Amino acid sequence: MKNYTYLLIAVLISTLMLSCGKNDQKEIEQEIAIPVKVNEVGTNENDTFLSISGKIQAENSADLSTRTMGFVNSVPVNVGDKVSKGQLLISINNTDLQAKKAQVDAGIAEAQVAYNNAEKDYNRFKNLFSENSASQKELDDMTARFEMAKARLESAKQMKNEVNAQFAYTNIIAPFNGMITNKMVEKGDMANPGQSLISIESPGNFEVVGSVPELEISQIKKGTKVKVIVKSINKTITGQISEVSASAKNTGGQYFVKVSLDKTEVNILSGMFATILFPVEKAGNISVVLVPSKALITNGQLTGIYTVSQSNTAILRWLRLGRTYGDQVEVLSGLSVGETYIVSAKSKLYNGAKIKIQ
Repeated sequence: MKNYTYLLIAVLISTLMLSCGKNDQKEIEQEIAIPVKVNEVGTNENDTFLSISGKIQAENSADLSTRTMGFVNSVPVNVGDKVSKGQLLISINNTDLQAKKAQVDAGIAEAQVAYNNAEKDYNRFKNLFSENSASQKELDDMTARFEMAKARLESAKQMKNEVNAQFAYTNIIAPFNGMITNKMVEKGDMANPGQSLISIESPGNFEVVGSVPELEISQIKKGTKVKVIVKSINKTITGQISEVSASAKNTGGQYFVKVSLDKTEVNILSGMFATILFPVEKAGNISVVLVPSKALITNGQLTGIYTVSQSNTAILRWLRLGRTYGDQVEVLSGLSVGETYIVSAKSKLYNGAKIKIQ
Protein backbone atom coordinates (compact mmCIF):
# COMPACT_ATOMS: atom_id res chain seq x y z
CA MET A 1 0.00 0.00 0.00
CA LYS A 2 2.88 2.37 0.84
CA ASN A 3 4.55 1.65 -2.49
CA TYR A 4 1.31 2.45 -4.31
CA THR A 5 1.05 5.78 -2.50
CA TYR A 6 4.61 6.72 -3.44
CA LEU A 7 3.91 5.82 -7.08
CA LEU A 8 0.78 8.00 -7.16
CA ILE A 9 2.68 10.96 -5.69
CA ALA A 10 5.42 10.54 -8.29
CA VAL A 11 2.86 10.54 -11.14
CA LEU A 12 1.22 13.70 -9.82
CA ILE A 13 4.56 15.49 -9.56
CA SER A 14 5.49 14.49 -13.12
CA THR A 15 2.14 15.73 -14.43
CA LEU A 16 2.55 19.07 -12.68
CA MET A 17 6.07 19.48 -14.02
CA LEU A 18 4.94 18.61 -17.55
CA SER A 19 2.05 21.10 -17.33
CA CYS A 20 4.35 23.84 -16.10
CA GLY A 21 6.76 23.06 -18.89
CA LYS A 22 4.01 23.46 -21.50
CA ASN A 23 2.88 26.75 -20.00
CA ASP A 24 6.45 28.03 -19.97
CA GLN A 25 6.87 26.93 -23.60
CA LYS A 26 3.63 28.69 -24.58
CA GLU A 27 4.72 31.87 -22.86
CA ILE A 28 8.05 31.72 -24.69
CA GLU A 29 6.28 31.25 -28.03
CA GLN A 30 3.95 34.16 -27.31
CA GLU A 31 6.86 36.39 -26.48
CA ILE A 32 8.42 35.80 -29.93
CA ALA A 33 7.23 38.69 -32.10
CA ILE A 34 6.13 37.90 -35.66
CA PRO A 35 7.76 40.17 -38.26
CA VAL A 36 5.07 41.97 -40.28
CA LYS A 37 4.75 44.64 -42.94
CA VAL A 38 2.13 47.31 -42.36
CA ASN A 39 0.46 50.10 -44.24
CA GLU A 40 -1.60 53.11 -43.23
CA VAL A 41 -5.04 53.74 -44.62
CA GLY A 42 -4.88 56.91 -46.67
CA THR A 43 -6.73 58.66 -49.44
CA ASN A 44 -6.73 57.42 -53.02
CA GLU A 45 -7.07 59.12 -56.39
CA ASN A 46 -10.38 57.30 -56.80
CA ASP A 47 -11.82 59.58 -54.07
CA THR A 48 -12.54 62.11 -56.81
CA PHE A 49 -14.13 59.50 -59.07
CA LEU A 50 -17.62 58.09 -59.11
CA SER A 51 -17.28 54.36 -59.77
CA ILE A 52 -19.95 51.98 -61.06
CA SER A 53 -19.85 48.36 -62.14
CA GLY A 54 -20.41 47.47 -65.78
CA LYS A 55 -20.01 44.73 -68.35
CA ILE A 56 -18.05 44.77 -71.60
CA GLN A 57 -19.83 43.97 -74.84
CA ALA A 58 -19.16 44.32 -78.55
CA GLU A 59 -20.53 47.48 -80.14
CA ASN A 60 -21.90 45.47 -83.06
CA SER A 61 -23.67 42.28 -81.97
CA ALA A 62 -26.86 40.45 -82.88
CA ASP A 63 -28.99 37.51 -81.73
CA LEU A 64 -30.52 36.02 -84.89
CA SER A 65 -33.92 34.34 -84.98
CA THR A 66 -36.57 33.28 -87.50
CA ARG A 67 -40.22 34.03 -88.24
CA THR A 68 -41.03 30.48 -89.39
CA MET A 69 -41.37 27.15 -87.62
CA GLY A 70 -39.45 24.15 -88.88
CA PHE A 71 -36.72 21.60 -88.26
CA VAL A 72 -33.11 22.74 -88.58
CA ASN A 73 -31.51 21.13 -91.63
CA SER A 74 -27.94 22.27 -90.95
CA VAL A 75 -25.76 24.57 -88.88
CA PRO A 76 -22.53 24.85 -90.90
CA VAL A 77 -20.72 27.06 -88.34
CA ASN A 78 -19.42 26.62 -84.80
CA VAL A 79 -18.80 28.93 -81.85
CA GLY A 80 -15.59 30.88 -82.45
CA ASP A 81 -15.78 30.70 -86.26
CA LYS A 82 -15.19 33.90 -88.22
CA VAL A 83 -17.93 34.55 -90.78
CA SER A 84 -18.48 37.01 -93.62
CA LYS A 85 -21.52 39.13 -94.34
CA GLY A 86 -24.11 37.06 -96.27
CA GLN A 87 -22.63 33.69 -95.24
CA LEU A 88 -25.16 30.95 -94.45
CA LEU A 89 -25.36 30.25 -90.70
CA ILE A 90 -28.51 28.11 -90.30
CA SER A 91 -30.75 26.32 -92.79
CA ILE A 92 -34.33 25.48 -91.77
CA ASN A 93 -36.58 22.97 -93.54
CA ASN A 94 -38.83 24.85 -96.00
CA THR A 95 -40.83 22.06 -97.67
CA ASP A 96 -44.13 23.70 -96.77
CA LEU A 97 -42.97 27.00 -98.26
CA GLN A 98 -41.95 25.28 -101.47
CA ALA A 99 -45.45 23.81 -101.76
CA LYS A 100 -46.97 27.22 -101.08
CA LYS A 101 -44.69 28.77 -103.68
CA ALA A 102 -45.86 26.23 -106.28
CA GLN A 103 -49.48 27.16 -105.50
CA VAL A 104 -48.68 30.85 -105.80
CA ASP A 105 -46.91 30.33 -109.14
CA ALA A 106 -49.95 28.45 -110.44
CA GLY A 107 -52.22 31.24 -109.25
CA ILE A 108 -50.03 33.81 -111.02
CA ALA A 109 -50.20 31.85 -114.27
CA GLU A 110 -54.00 31.61 -114.04
CA ALA A 111 -54.33 35.30 -113.22
CA GLN A 112 -52.02 36.17 -116.11
CA VAL A 113 -54.20 34.27 -118.62
CA ALA A 114 -57.34 35.94 -117.28
CA TYR A 115 -55.66 39.32 -117.48
CA ASN A 116 -54.54 38.77 -121.09
CA ASN A 117 -58.08 37.79 -122.16
CA ALA A 118 -59.63 40.72 -120.30
CA GLU A 119 -57.12 43.10 -121.88
CA LYS A 120 -57.94 41.84 -125.39
CA ASP A 121 -61.71 42.14 -124.80
CA TYR A 122 -61.24 45.62 -123.35
CA ASN A 123 -59.20 46.81 -126.35
CA ARG A 124 -61.72 45.28 -128.81
CA PHE A 125 -64.74 46.87 -127.16
CA LYS A 126 -62.88 50.14 -126.90
CA ASN A 127 -62.41 50.15 -130.69
CA LEU A 128 -66.02 49.10 -131.23
CA PHE A 129 -67.26 51.90 -129.02
CA SER A 130 -65.19 54.44 -130.98
CA GLU A 131 -66.93 53.18 -134.15
CA ASN A 132 -70.36 53.37 -132.45
CA SER A 133 -70.62 49.57 -132.70
CA ALA A 134 -70.81 49.01 -128.92
CA SER A 135 -72.81 50.63 -126.19
CA GLN A 136 -71.41 52.55 -123.22
CA LYS A 137 -72.60 49.82 -120.84
CA GLU A 138 -70.76 47.13 -122.77
CA LEU A 139 -67.56 49.19 -122.64
CA ASP A 140 -68.06 49.82 -118.93
CA ASP A 141 -68.51 46.08 -118.29
CA MET A 142 -65.35 45.22 -120.22
CA THR A 143 -63.45 47.96 -118.40
CA ALA A 144 -64.55 46.61 -114.99
CA ARG A 145 -63.63 43.06 -116.02
CA PHE A 146 -60.21 44.22 -117.19
CA GLU A 147 -59.52 46.14 -113.93
CA MET A 148 -60.56 43.13 -111.84
CA ALA A 149 -58.25 40.83 -113.78
CA LYS A 150 -55.43 43.35 -113.38
CA ALA A 151 -56.02 43.49 -109.61
CA ARG A 152 -56.07 39.68 -109.28
CA LEU A 153 -52.76 39.43 -111.15
CA GLU A 154 -51.17 42.05 -108.90
CA SER A 155 -52.47 40.26 -105.80
CA ALA A 156 -50.97 36.96 -106.97
CA LYS A 157 -47.61 38.63 -107.56
CA GLN A 158 -47.63 40.18 -104.09
CA MET A 159 -48.33 36.75 -102.60
CA LYS A 160 -45.20 35.52 -104.35
CA ASN A 161 -43.21 38.36 -102.79
CA GLU A 162 -44.51 37.32 -99.37
CA VAL A 163 -43.46 33.70 -99.91
CA ASN A 164 -40.02 34.80 -101.10
CA ALA A 165 -39.65 36.93 -97.96
CA GLN A 166 -40.49 33.88 -95.82
CA PHE A 167 -37.80 31.91 -97.65
CA ALA A 168 -35.27 34.45 -96.34
CA TYR A 169 -36.17 33.41 -92.77
CA THR A 170 -35.44 29.76 -93.49
CA ASN A 171 -31.86 30.58 -94.44
CA ILE A 172 -30.26 32.61 -91.62
CA ILE A 173 -27.28 34.57 -92.98
CA ALA A 174 -24.66 36.73 -91.30
CA PRO A 175 -25.75 40.41 -91.26
CA PHE A 176 -22.12 41.59 -91.00
CA ASN A 177 -18.55 40.33 -90.77
CA GLY A 178 -17.93 38.90 -87.33
CA MET A 179 -17.50 35.89 -85.08
CA ILE A 180 -19.99 33.33 -83.79
CA THR A 181 -20.29 33.72 -80.01
CA ASN A 182 -23.17 31.37 -79.21
CA LYS A 183 -25.15 28.63 -80.92
CA MET A 184 -28.51 27.65 -79.41
CA VAL A 185 -29.66 24.97 -81.91
CA GLU A 186 -28.23 21.93 -83.65
CA LYS A 187 -29.25 19.92 -86.69
CA GLY A 188 -32.64 18.30 -86.10
CA ASP A 189 -33.84 20.79 -83.48
CA MET A 190 -37.16 22.57 -83.91
CA ALA A 191 -36.81 26.30 -84.62
CA ASN A 192 -39.69 28.45 -83.38
CA PRO A 193 -40.62 32.04 -84.33
CA GLY A 194 -38.81 34.58 -82.17
CA GLN A 195 -36.43 32.00 -80.66
CA SER A 196 -32.77 33.07 -80.60
CA LEU A 197 -30.88 30.61 -82.77
CA ILE A 198 -27.36 31.96 -83.05
CA SER A 199 -25.35 34.98 -81.83
CA ILE A 200 -22.76 36.93 -83.75
CA GLU A 201 -20.62 39.91 -82.87
CA SER A 202 -18.03 42.01 -84.64
CA PRO A 203 -14.81 41.97 -82.56
CA GLY A 204 -12.49 44.94 -82.25
CA ASN A 205 -14.87 47.66 -81.08
CA PHE A 206 -16.05 47.28 -77.50
CA GLU A 207 -18.22 49.24 -75.09
CA VAL A 208 -19.12 49.06 -71.41
CA VAL A 209 -22.69 49.26 -70.16
CA GLY A 210 -23.55 50.25 -66.58
CA SER A 211 -26.11 52.03 -64.42
CA VAL A 212 -25.59 55.33 -62.56
CA PRO A 213 -27.61 56.19 -59.40
CA GLU A 214 -30.00 59.11 -59.58
CA LEU A 215 -27.89 61.17 -57.13
CA GLU A 216 -24.99 61.41 -59.62
CA ILE A 217 -26.67 61.16 -63.05
CA SER A 218 -26.88 64.95 -63.41
CA GLN A 219 -23.05 65.10 -63.45
CA ILE A 220 -22.68 62.48 -66.21
CA LYS A 221 -22.34 64.12 -69.64
CA LYS A 222 -22.12 62.58 -73.08
CA GLY A 223 -18.64 62.84 -74.59
CA THR A 224 -16.80 62.87 -71.23
CA LYS A 225 -13.54 60.89 -71.08
CA VAL A 226 -13.53 58.13 -68.44
CA LYS A 227 -11.30 55.33 -67.15
CA VAL A 228 -12.38 51.69 -67.20
CA ILE A 229 -10.73 49.07 -64.98
CA VAL A 230 -11.05 45.52 -66.32
CA LYS A 231 -11.02 43.40 -63.18
CA SER A 232 -10.07 39.99 -64.58
CA ILE A 233 -6.88 41.21 -66.27
CA ASN A 234 -6.19 44.14 -63.94
CA LYS A 235 -5.85 46.65 -66.78
CA THR A 236 -7.09 50.23 -67.14
CA ILE A 237 -8.52 51.40 -70.49
CA THR A 238 -9.75 54.83 -71.51
CA GLY A 239 -13.11 55.49 -73.11
CA GLN A 240 -15.77 58.07 -73.83
CA ILE A 241 -19.41 58.27 -72.73
CA SER A 242 -21.50 57.61 -75.84
CA GLU A 243 -25.02 57.26 -74.41
CA VAL A 244 -26.78 58.53 -71.29
CA SER A 245 -30.37 57.52 -70.56
CA ALA A 246 -32.79 60.30 -69.68
CA SER A 247 -35.23 58.06 -67.83
CA ALA A 248 -35.13 55.50 -65.02
CA LYS A 249 -38.83 54.71 -65.15
CA ASN A 250 -38.32 50.95 -65.40
CA THR A 251 -34.92 50.61 -63.70
CA GLY A 252 -35.59 51.67 -60.12
CA GLY A 253 -33.66 54.94 -60.09
CA GLN A 254 -30.68 53.59 -62.05
CA TYR A 255 -29.83 55.38 -65.32
CA PHE A 256 -28.40 53.46 -68.25
CA VAL A 257 -24.96 54.68 -69.40
CA LYS A 258 -22.82 53.37 -72.26
CA VAL A 259 -19.08 53.99 -72.68
CA SER A 260 -17.26 53.40 -75.99
CA LEU A 261 -13.76 52.07 -75.32
CA ASP A 262 -10.74 53.44 -77.14
CA LYS A 263 -8.70 51.15 -79.39
CA THR A 264 -6.29 49.12 -77.27
CA GLU A 265 -3.88 46.21 -77.49
CA VAL A 266 -5.30 44.80 -74.24
CA ASN A 267 -6.97 41.43 -74.81
CA ILE A 268 -10.54 42.13 -73.69
CA LEU A 269 -13.57 39.98 -74.43
CA SER A 270 -17.33 40.40 -74.29
CA GLY A 271 -18.83 39.57 -70.92
CA MET A 272 -15.88 40.73 -68.82
CA PHE A 273 -16.82 42.76 -65.75
CA ALA A 274 -15.35 46.23 -65.40
CA THR A 275 -15.43 49.29 -63.16
CA ILE A 276 -16.14 52.65 -64.80
CA LEU A 277 -14.50 55.66 -63.11
CA PHE A 278 -16.32 58.91 -63.90
CA PRO A 279 -14.34 62.11 -63.15
CA VAL A 280 -17.06 63.55 -60.92
CA GLU A 281 -17.39 63.87 -57.17
CA LYS A 282 -19.53 61.34 -55.37
CA ALA A 283 -22.69 62.66 -53.79
CA GLY A 284 -21.94 63.82 -50.26
CA ASN A 285 -18.18 64.00 -50.98
CA ILE A 286 -17.56 60.67 -49.22
CA SER A 287 -13.93 59.51 -49.19
CA VAL A 288 -13.09 56.02 -50.37
CA VAL A 289 -11.08 53.68 -48.10
CA LEU A 290 -9.15 51.11 -50.13
CA VAL A 291 -7.02 48.16 -48.98
CA PRO A 292 -5.15 45.55 -51.06
CA SER A 293 -7.02 42.29 -51.62
CA LYS A 294 -4.01 40.24 -50.47
CA ALA A 295 -4.25 41.74 -46.96
CA LEU A 296 -7.79 40.44 -46.38
CA ILE A 297 -8.62 37.41 -44.22
CA THR A 298 -11.69 35.29 -44.99
CA ASN A 299 -13.56 33.01 -42.61
CA GLY A 300 -16.67 31.58 -44.19
CA GLN A 301 -18.80 34.55 -45.28
CA LEU A 302 -16.84 36.97 -43.08
CA THR A 303 -13.96 39.11 -44.34
CA GLY A 304 -11.52 40.94 -42.10
CA ILE A 305 -8.06 42.43 -41.80
CA TYR A 306 -5.40 42.43 -39.09
CA THR A 307 -4.76 45.84 -37.53
CA VAL A 308 -2.03 46.93 -35.11
CA SER A 309 -2.88 47.68 -31.46
CA GLN A 310 -1.03 50.17 -29.23
CA SER A 311 0.79 47.27 -27.56
CA ASN A 312 2.02 45.95 -30.94
CA THR A 313 -0.32 42.98 -31.18
CA ALA A 314 -2.38 41.83 -34.14
CA ILE A 315 -6.11 42.55 -33.81
CA LEU A 316 -8.51 40.98 -36.31
CA ARG A 317 -11.07 43.51 -37.53
CA TRP A 318 -14.14 42.39 -39.50
CA LEU A 319 -15.03 44.57 -42.50
CA ARG A 320 -17.91 45.37 -44.79
CA LEU A 321 -16.62 45.64 -48.34
CA GLY A 322 -17.80 47.51 -51.43
CA ARG A 323 -16.55 47.70 -55.00
CA THR A 324 -13.27 46.32 -56.33
CA TYR A 325 -10.70 48.55 -58.04
CA GLY A 326 -8.13 46.30 -59.69
CA ASP A 327 -6.16 44.67 -56.84
CA GLN A 328 -7.78 46.87 -54.19
CA VAL A 329 -11.14 46.67 -52.42
CA GLU A 330 -13.29 49.45 -51.02
CA VAL A 331 -13.97 49.26 -47.26
CA LEU A 332 -17.43 50.55 -46.38
CA SER A 333 -17.09 50.05 -42.62
CA GLY A 334 -14.66 48.61 -40.09
CA LEU A 335 -11.58 50.64 -41.04
CA SER A 336 -10.93 54.38 -41.14
CA VAL A 337 -8.39 56.72 -42.74
CA GLY A 338 -5.21 56.91 -40.63
CA GLU A 339 -5.44 53.42 -39.11
CA THR A 340 -2.62 50.90 -39.59
CA TYR A 341 -3.23 47.43 -40.98
CA ILE A 342 -0.96 44.44 -41.63
CA VAL A 343 -0.19 43.76 -45.27
CA SER A 344 1.87 40.56 -44.83
CA ALA A 345 3.51 38.46 -42.11
CA LYS A 346 6.39 35.96 -42.10
CA SER A 347 4.34 33.42 -40.12
CA LYS A 348 0.69 32.74 -39.46
CA LEU A 349 -1.04 35.48 -37.48
CA TYR A 350 -3.72 35.04 -34.84
CA ASN A 351 -5.75 37.44 -32.78
CA GLY A 352 -3.55 38.93 -30.05
CA ALA A 353 -0.23 37.72 -31.52
CA LYS A 354 2.88 39.77 -30.73
CA ILE A 355 4.21 41.49 -33.86
CA LYS A 356 7.34 43.35 -34.90
CA ILE A 357 6.93 45.99 -37.62
CA GLN A 358 9.60 45.86 -40.28
